[in-house]
Amino acid sequence: MNLSDNSLHGTAPLAVSRILVVDDQRANIEIMAELLRSRGYLVDSAVSGEEALDRVRTDPPDLVITDIIMPGMSGYEVCMRLRADPATALTPVVLVTSLDPQQERITGIEAGADDFISKPVNWAELFARVRALLKLKKLQDEVRRQAEQLRDWNLKLEERVEEQVSSIERLGRLKQFFSPQVAHTIIADGEGMLAPHRREVTAVFLDLRGFTAFTDRADPEEVLDLLRSYHAAMGSIVGRFEGTIEHFAGDGVMIFFNDPVPIERPGEQAVRMALELQVAFAPIADAWRARGQMVGLGIGIAHGEATLGVIGFEERWEYAVIGNVPNLAARLCGEARGGEIMIDGPTQSEVAKIARTEAVGLLNLRGFQRSIEAFRLVGLIG
Repeated sequence: MNLSDNSLHGTAPLAVSRILVVDDQRANIEIMAELLRSRGYLVDSAVSGEEALDRVRTDPPDLVITDIIMPGMSGYEVCMRLRADPATALTPVVLVTSLDPQQERITGIEAGADDFISKPVNWAELFARVRALLKLKKLQDEVRRQAEQLRDWNLKLEERVEEQVSSIERLGRLKQFFSPQVAHTIIADGEGMLAPHRREVTAVFLDLRGFTAFTDRADPEEVLDLLRSYHAAMGSIVGRFEGTIEHFAGDGVMIFFNDPVPIERPGEQAVRMALELQVAFAPIADAWRARGQMVGLGIGIAHGEATLGVIGFEERWEYAVIGNVPNLAARLCGEARGGEIMIDGPTQSEVAKIARTEAVGLLNLRGFQRSIEAFRLVGLIG
């Protein structure tokens, strides 16, 4: 082996790499191992091809330098066995030979070797080849790491897409039974929010004036035409104001605010929505008046604490508001004429700074033992 002065100096490796030196002559191993360690590499050794493969399995190296001519398993076979294993298929292999370099190079290429060094070894050349192969190995490892990371990302993306598709499907099914706010809340927060609870809410009840008389005179198609126009106009506005629709009962619609979506001032939200509903219904009423049918929209609003939760049976569930508040909203709606909005005292107190109201006085309403102070909503201040 040629131990030139230049062989002991040079550029240190970019990172600590592990090199396996394989030779049946221990003296050759010790010389090569010592010189490689002096350059910062970690070095393992094996005196046979079989031992080399065992070392590769227990502690995989970043590069293998092996003599070709060894008893038992040759360096060629070591190289072919490494290439046959997917775990070591890309591990760089340098063959060291004392035979005819041209012939050995052809056989080595067929075995899958990456590089060749002839004996006596030129150490400067060996170190240069080792550095180049380790840089290539580092790039290959990085590509493999990125490929694995990309595969993981793709798997996670597929899982997230499946979850989103499942959520969309669940949301579609839930919207058949619940209002959009309730359905979205179930998807986001689970079904725990459906458990019975009490909360301060503002309830709004809508009802058409003159609808009963209209149904007696009109054809069924006309009745459904009116209801479709009415529900379409009301539904889009309710959604924009984040109201929760409890149910449709023909021309009667119950809406409430502050559950399941919290709203800081639900009374104000309800009042603003009710005024816009009356504006949206006006052209519908005008169109039917032109056809000789007199219909109008009455609205009642009440504020207070109520019980909320799921009611119904297996094939049909509703997220309902129960108690005096929704009942009062319905009774106030019954007192409202077409185009009017009637509100109770707590609602009037909450909206006093933004809305103009007129006192109606005390009303004796069915189902309430005490008289209820009522107000007529005129409009917004300013």
